[in-house]
Amino acid sequence: MKRFIRTAVRAVAATGIVAGPAFGLTACSEAVDQVDKVVDEKYEVTYEVTGKNVDSIQYHGGGGEAMNPKIETVDKPTLPWTKTVTLRGIMPAAVMPVAADLTGTEVTCRITHKGKVLTEETGEGLATAGGCIAESPVGG
Repeated sequence: MKRFIRTAVRAVAATGIVAGPAFGLTACSEAVDQVDKVVDEKYEVTYEVTGKNVDSIQYHGGGGEAMNPKIETVDKPTLPWTKTVTLRGIMPAAVMPVAADLTGTEVTCRITHKGKVLTEETGEGLATAGGCIAESPVGG
């Protein structure tokens, strides 16, 4: 009888060991499917830059890869400047105005998505660089 119980326990344990990874792989596969869906989803943001004496504006325009986006540049922009772009998946939205002037600079950047401000930053002084970076709204 003890031998029968021991054999049954081993069989149940072996089934758990074999089935456990199968259930784990299923959960992992579902996570990969979810990431793939998010990576393929597109979203629009609007970049806005206001102020004075801005030399250039760099921004993620939607090209490249999520973790290595192509940066586009506008030299000597007319302010206020706005640009609506379509980004993909987990690619962060980013706009970086650059200004340097002895008379002083004032720069504000803003990123909006569906009318909601994702981020806004202001800088002033002789030189201003930095900008606004926002997480992708489709990642969460």
